[in-house]
Amino acid sequence: MPDDARARRRNGTGFGLLLALVSAAVLLTALPDHDREGGGTCSARTLTSWSAEAELTREFARYGDDAGRADDWTGGDGTHSVRLPDGRVLWLFSDTYLGQVYAPPNPVGESYAWRDANAPLVRNSAIVMSRDGRLRTTLPAPVFPDPAPRQWRWPVAARVEPRSPGSGRRVVRVLLWTRTAGQAPWIYGVPTATEVATLSLPGLRLEGITTVLDQRPVADASRRVLFGTAAVDAGAWTYVFGSDDGRAAARPAGRAYVARVPRGALGEPAAWEYWDGSAWTVRGRPAPVLGDGRRTGVGSAFTVARDGGTYVLFTMAAGAAGLTTITSYWACAPAGPWHGPTRSFSPSLPDGDVAAYNPQAHPELGDGERIVLSYDVNWLDATGTTAQANLSRNVSLYRPRFVTLRLGRPGS
Repeated sequence: MPDDARARRRNGTGFGLLLALVSAAVLLTALPDHDREGGGTCSARTLTSWSAEAELTREFARYGDDAGRADDWTGGDGTHSVRLPDGRVLWLFSDTYLGQVYAPPNPVGESYAWRDANAPLVRNSAIVMSRDGRLRTTLPAPVFPDPAPRQWRWPVAARVEPRSPGSGRRVVRVLLWTRTAGQAPWIYGVPTATEVATLSLPGLRLEGITTVLDQRPVADASRRVLFGTAAVDAGAWTYVFGSDDGRAAARPAGRAYVARVPRGALGEPAAWEYWDGSAWTVRGRPAPVLGDGRRTGVGSAFTVARDGGTYVLFTMAAGAAGLTTITSYWACAPAGPWHGPTRSFSPSLPDGDVAAYNPQAHPELGDGERIVLSYDVNWLDATGTTAQANLSRNVSLYRPRFVTLRLGRPGS
């Protein structure tokens, strides 16, 4: 090939690359307003490092193993938290074992602390952590009573809000997932409704529960959306994320959805707006913002955190990797577009046929440069009597574990 032809090809390639980069920059700066909600500078984010947060993991082990009381928390999953105005942290859990823990060896001679196989199991619980980071008290459980026979409530994200708009008195709003007992594949219950509970401050007494989104009219249970797996404050809004139960419908991954509520109005159903794929609407059907049901998507429980002006979503990976691996996505706004998955990591797991699930960020424990993330651990077969017996035989399995994450630009 003549030299001038080679030069033209090189120059043409370079110009094409430059044009693509300029176009991408223009596209990024020209995103619609809804893609910039929350303010701040947005840039691609990915996991750069992670390490075990051993001290916090040990604190839950210490509290769970304490035999001083027979009616407090000894294990649970669905780990969420919220810092209270006086500096305490309220920890919220879904299915929870109470009772007493006994020192090893267990009844079959293993070196694990254990609980009686008939120990009480309640659908939700809450623990209060003091300002010095020590778990102190289990609230009388269940905190949120069952709404009807064969139904129960699982607490998810929580916020401290004014009791009413403009009020100087504050309360805790706790988002709840209501589920109804069902047959396979709904072994963890059929999605039924999203509710919001109000707890008094400082006493944390339950004052009332309000239904926000009733999903019973949606005939296909795999398309019912429950909100509250994560909540992020940005500007004048609280963005509340939700998911469907796509995995129960044999999809490798579920889909993520988002709603927004004026800050301080979580307990007002009429104030909720849902992203319908093109706009925020009060009565429209929520549309997924992430998930193709195959390569991309979320577990039924995931978490979202803000890093500057960037939203970062952590979830169990799609497919078989989701039993051990946490991955992430990023976006410039809650409604997306979401990019990823980006770098994944596999947190430590105990020996045995176990799985990790329900990653949750705890921003009140971070310092602006790192994110504290919890994840739950259970047996792969977590529904039969044998699995329940194994959880009692080794109480360390059904408790949160913690890691510290650091984020940066891809390639950094």
